[in-house]
Amino acid sequence: MRSRLQDIIAGRGPIRKIGVIGMGYVGIPSAVLFADSPAFDFVWGFQRDSPSSGYKIDMLNAGVCPLEGDEPGLEPLLRKVVSEKKFRCTSDFSEISGVDAVTIAIQTPFLDSRDLEPDLSPLMAGVRMAGRHLTEGTLVVLESTVTPGTTGGIVREALEEESGMRAGEEFALAHAPERVMVGRLLRNIREHDRIIGGIDEVSTERATGLYSPVLTSGRIIPMTAVAAEVTKTAENTFRDLQIAAVNQLALYCEAMGVNVYDVRAGIDSLKGEGVTRAVLYPGAGVGGHCLTKDTYHLERGARVMGADLDYPEGMDSLFVLARNINDFMPCHMFNLTRAGLERLGRPISSSKVVILGWAFIRDSGDARNSPAELYRDMMLEAGAEVHVHDPYVPTSPGLQISRDPGEVLPGADAVAVFTAHRIYGTLTAAGMKAVIGKEHPVVVDGRGVIDADEYIREGFIYKGVGRGDRNRHPIVE
Repeated sequence: MRSRLQDIIAGRGPIRKIGVIGMGYVGIPSAVLFADSPAFDFVWGFQRDSPSSGYKIDMLNAGVCPLEGDEPGLEPLLRKVVSEKKFRCTSDFSEISGVDAVTIAIQTPFLDSRDLEPDLSPLMAGVRMAGRHLTEGTLVVLESTVTPGTTGGIVREALEEESGMRAGEEFALAHAPERVMVGRLLRNIREHDRIIGGIDEVSTERATGLYSPVLTSGRIIPMTAVAAEVTKTAENTFRDLQIAAVNQLALYCEAMGVNVYDVRAGIDSLKGEGVTRAVLYPGAGVGGHCLTKDTYHLERGARVMGADLDYPEGMDSLFVLARNINDFMPCHMFNLTRAGLERLGRPISSSKVVILGWAFIRDSGDARNSPAELYRDMMLEAGAEVHVHDPYVPTSPGLQISRDPGEVLPGADAVAVFTAHRIYGTLTAAGMKAVIGKEHPVVVDGRGVIDADEYIREGFIYKGVGRGDRNRHPIVE
């Protein structure tokens, strides 16, 4: 027997017009790909005209991508769909009333992970705005990463309250979490499998019709809304766990005088032997919007929805422990820097420290939750003079960022590499030393991007994450 929602959707026909709420790292590439598909007629990008982000509206309508960093193919494709009049950005959310489907991609950070309470106010404002202008048969898709239970819980309630309609009866609702990485946004959306979890089978089927046209090699994986929410939070939690495992291994290797990269290569050599060993790389810390908070969404879901959760009493979860290890790595960078300066008899309080890289990921301008921020704060608290260089991040609140290494390196006592930007791998020890102008500057490699032996030969005091084989090297005069 056909449901009422099926009849309404059949009357509307295929999805032709789409709205995308939130013009950020997820919303912009999604909107552009929808607009480029011959399956769809037009896409609205919805962006609040706020002091902090309203500038995006005019930029996008001019075919200029507001995202910093290298995003292959994104701006040319944006110019194409703008010139074809298939995409336009607006702050007028009433245009939602004319679309067949609307997606919502708004950040869901935790203000304080200790109480497991996320700040959902920006997301819920977007949800309510969508609900206010919904028409019968519209598909609403939540792409934001959320605590399990959110789509069918407070999101559904807000949409129903604002629209006066019932989800699953008069409009469709699904969760299709984004699975993108900065620097490869278009490729990820096209090629990654798409998880789609509707609140019912009709909603799942309708959402499948929305995403299928933009997939190239990716496939649709249908499931329930809650299962989709758990899938997204769990996949990021597992990645965070893998990073924490190699970070702890790096700390062990330092203590035992071993090169963690040699150990990693040895472990990784067993792939293909029937055992998958996904060994990642150690580093100066984990940043970005996703990995720093998705563990807490998963934890919160287990507490909110898992009334009968059976777990050792009083023990932190393995996932929270992993989060704590990754949060410690900027502190470890501070300790390595201090140890390097101590070899010269120089206290942090009288030192000039230069941070190379403010973005959380290489060759990107995305500086959300930069691990360098904690390091800088610790250095400032210890009395150091701190300067920051990043070729991709133009500004950050309360921080001056230079795009010219020659502006910040002269006179540096210590240089800490926090981001694996390609440019840092091209710096030579001799060239950097000449610019710094000191006999024995300290260099701390948090990403394994510089040649330790080259820097040691030039007289640097070298410290590297996981480089137990080099961190106690003799000073070359």
